[in-house]
Amino acid sequence: MEPLLPLPLDALPELPPLALAVVGHVEMVSFIGVEHLPAAGEILHADDFCELPAGGGAVVAVQMARLTGGRIPFFTALGDDAVGRRAADELEGLGLELHIAWREAPTRRGITFIDAGGERTITVIGERLMPTAADGLPWQRLAGADGVFATATDAAGLRLARRARVLAATPRVRLATLREAGVTLDALIGSSADPGEAYRPGDLEPAPSLYIGTEAERGGVLEPGGRYAAVLRQGPVLDAYGAGDSFAAGVTTALAAGWSLQDAISLGAHCGAASLDGRGPYASQLQLRRC
Repeated sequence: MEPLLPLPLDALPELPPLALAVVGHVEMVSFIGVEHLPAAGEILHADDFCELPAGGGAVVAVQMARLTGGRIPFFTALGDDAVGRRAADELEGLGLELHIAWREAPTRRGITFIDAGGERTITVIGERLMPTAADGLPWQRLAGADGVFATATDAAGLRLARRARVLAATPRVRLATLREAGVTLDALIGSSADPGEAYRPGDLEPAPSLYIGTEAERGGVLEPGGRYAAVLRQGPVLDAYGAGDSFAAGVTTALAAGWSLQDAISLGAHCGAASLDGRGPYASQLQLRRC
């Protein structure tokens, strides 16, 4: 079977006004550009450095904001510390409407090395903080949403998110949590190469209506549906961090808009490809205007 080919951006429908939301996590990430990963005992000098609030939930939410032109409700948890307060300020500046469960635990940090080929290697520091159904957040907002993407919450939080018309998630929510929730996902989207996002048919009951396993420049696998191809790129990859999350944001947005599978995969593929052109997750995310 031939892979599903991504359509050109100008061949895709216009996005209608959409009510979208994200339920997930944030990490304050230090991005360090290096020629290569340091070997044991080696000292490297890096001139390329920035620090941004990132993590899957944040990246998906910002990409949705840039696709729709609207402020995206983002349900998350942060440590009640200087890092968490800074993350909240910067995420609001990136177009998010934050609903935060403040924790006494420290905000999670991360260190990401970006090598000369644009590949990222990530180390996270501390506990992943996540919003739960018991937090006093405006969960009723999700009942009127066209689409919700989840990267981190508990089983009860997933059941609240399921009230949206379209619910997508990453396996990083954790398969045990997804099983406990017992909800049907419209899409489960994760990296086929990342052990933390591993999924095999039969792992969930009920099974997701659609599983997408991304494989970077090779495209990925659809169950059902076979394979899909990636967008052909002309230039080098500057930074792979967040490409998969941007892809997931595009697919979820398109599914919430009622687009076909090919259109949804196409938008996701263009989002993922665009994010490779800048340093950090937000520098080159795809921007569209809604009608």
